[in-house]
Amino acid sequence: MTAITLSTIPKGNYYQATITFSDGVSVSSAETYPSIGEAVAAAAMKLLDMPRRLADLDRHHQPLEIVRPIETSKPTILADR
Repeated sequence: MTAITLSTIPKGNYYQATITFSDGVSVSSAETYPSIGEAVAAAAMKLLDMPRRLADLDRHHQPLEIVRPIETSKPTILADR
């Protein structure tokens, strides 16, 4: 099943957002946000700016699982393919 996870990690007094795809690729924001909600919203907006990534989901013909945001302790920063 295809999964996209929107998560946050603390960075000082702020939060950094991460989008993680089920194929292991993750993209983290360079910016930090004052709340978890703002960080997750920014990640969701960034996801909409990745039309090729979204089109790839359709090519795999797998159902999409939407999971709720979680806070993680380790950032994983990889560039979008």
